[in-house]
Amino acid sequence: MLPIRKQNHGSPTVGRRFLSLTVVGLLLGTGASAQSPQGVPDISHMSIEELMNVEVTSVAKRPQRLADAAAAIFVITQEDIRRSGAASIPEALQMVPGLEVVRIDENKWAIGSRGFNGRFDNKLLVLIDGRSVYTPLFSGVYWNVQDVMLEDVDRIEVIRGPGATLWGANAVDGVINIITKPAQATQGGLVTAEGGTEERTAESVRYGGKLGNSAFYRIYSKYFEWEPSIDATGKAAHDGWNAVRAGFRVDTKSSGPNALTVQGDLYDSDYKETLTIPSLNPPYSSMFANDGDYAGGNLLGRWNHSFSRSSTTLQVYFDRTNVLDNSLFTDHESVYDIDFQHDIHVGESQELVWGMGYRSIQDSNGSSFTVSLQPNHSSLNQFSSFLQDEVSFFDRRLRVTLGSKFEHNDFTGFEFQPNVRVLANIGKNQSVWAATSRAVRTPALTEEGLRLNEAVVPPGAPPFFSPLPVVEAIFGSTQFKSEDLLAYEFGYRVQVAKSVSLDIATFYNNYSNLRSAEPGQPFVEGSPAPTDVVYPFVASNKMGGGTYGVEPFVEWKVLPKWRLLGSYSYLQMDIAKNKNSLDPTADNPDGQSPKHQFFVQSSIDLPKHFEQDLSLRYVDSLPSLNIPSYYSLDFHLGWRPGTHWEFSLVGHDLLNSRHLEFIPEFINTTPTEVQRTVSGRIAWKF
Repeated sequence: MLPIRKQNHGSPTVGRRFLSLTVVGLLLGTGASAQSPQGVPDISHMSIEELMNVEVTSVAKRPQRLADAAAAIFVITQEDIRRSGAASIPEALQMVPGLEVVRIDENKWAIGSRGFNGRFDNKLLVLIDGRSVYTPLFSGVYWNVQDVMLEDVDRIEVIRGPGATLWGANAVDGVINIITKPAQATQGGLVTAEGGTEERTAESVRYGGKLGNSAFYRIYSKYFEWEPSIDATGKAAHDGWNAVRAGFRVDTKSSGPNALTVQGDLYDSDYKETLTIPSLNPPYSSMFANDGDYAGGNLLGRWNHSFSRSSTTLQVYFDRTNVLDNSLFTDHESVYDIDFQHDIHVGESQELVWGMGYRSIQDSNGSSFTVSLQPNHSSLNQFSSFLQDEVSFFDRRLRVTLGSKFEHNDFTGFEFQPNVRVLANIGKNQSVWAATSRAVRTPALTEEGLRLNEAVVPPGAPPFFSPLPVVEAIFGSTQFKSEDLLAYEFGYRVQVAKSVSLDIATFYNNYSNLRSAEPGQPFVEGSPAPTDVVYPFVASNKMGGGTYGVEPFVEWKVLPKWRLLGSYSYLQMDIAKNKNSLDPTADNPDGQSPKHQFFVQSSIDLPKHFEQDLSLRYVDSLPSLNIPSYYSLDFHLGWRPGTHWEFSLVGHDLLNSRHLEFIPEFINTTPTEVQRTVSGRIAWKF
């Protein structure tokens, strides 16, 4: 629901020194010899049939063919990321049908699935290597914190629609699962350098080696710095940012049934923004340049054990996030998580998966006149278990999946999230699937204890005509309930020919208990003499309705070295306040989510080891934000003269000199415009 900021205590110079020392350590401080990197298969040379056989794990929490997944799932491979020229995870996600990915300013994004988009979107669950990066502060994701070395990403699996049966509360409208490569696939060294008109500099270094006979490792570091963008008037904005990150991964696989993974990251990021905050003194609001900082780290361990007809996984991780912003808010959050999973092959036609987990969250924060949270220290506990059974009939031509997640949280107590999924192979190369699911979005800390002073109305001004300043404030409530979703989905997949495949997903979502802001009883505050009148809006659950849409995706291998793909998404939202609601905001929030989107990409392998990619994206207008529709054309030209070197030239948003994509909610951060950019990149493998 609300963001958080930080105090600027880093600098580009510190970041560059840190990276330089890490590079020296990686190149000179290791005793292992460089080995040839072992990458994942090049998807650009896969047939359509091979693409349909790509394994995914997010739908069933175990490996299965993409063609057998009874869900609207889209996979972004390492090759897709490389050839798109994406410099960040949000940029890579722009190719996913049904996903809304827009930039607010140089360091902030709004990413949502099937509606309800915003900077503090609270219905999309994001994982990195099985570690949830959801924050209980506002039930969402800090997108400018989530980063990995993109060259290490194996794939990004995106589910549009509920995934709560396996992944739990807040996996309401989608799940994004970022999966990095095992250490064995990143052996040897890699150094990259990039610079451009907007991204001033970006460097990364990675080294992988072997430990003994059965263990592999990699260590990495990366740094980037982005120039400030421009505001709506065409002037330079105050929204540049930089970040430094380093991490490691170790994988061991003995000749026996055990496998162990240990990995971790540390990061520090300085960002800038322009804020407008209210004040009790004339002129009752102020706009100023603000600096902040995100810093933190994580450590994860995963143990896998295989039996003759089953396997178990035990995963434990710790995650620490520090958000420092003296002007608004400070937050220190620690997450301790443990999960156990057991996969059982009951027979030739039955797969049973069950598991249990526990999560402990410790949160402490500091407040300001604009934002405060009570209590300022919270300890939350969450217990969960799940059971999912897949049974196949008629020689695996029909698959029926039944399951549910059972959770207990400190906000609303017990939550039950079942689903039923059916997939039928109606021919050798075509299948249909359908699903019915219930998912909940549990309350966030802000929805229980928040006070957000949004505006101050001067004395005597309408509509209050009060002798004292009037503070319009949003308050949380201990009576806030979980938001509820009943989802109905239907999909169709077909391989039309050896070179053409089609995937269509349709959905209808019925929401209840959606968040509203109900006016409360005004009160006077200040002591000993009153200083202002507070006009409160209290968090409640008096909104609901339905959304529906369709998301087709087609892929065509025109020639062995030429691939075309295209997607389209249509979204209709019919959301309204309940009859007993007094929330003054408009009904349908569909004006903040595009009704129409499409994406077209052409990828060609040229002679002399050149490759060329063009992608065109269309985003419909956002009427409630007064943002017009726009087209965005991206270009990538790459050259790989050998196995060790790669050169690339990338252009983004080539059809526009600049355009606005979104306006933030809750916190009044000045949005900036997306500009036409050009960048160059060099990569050296050794």
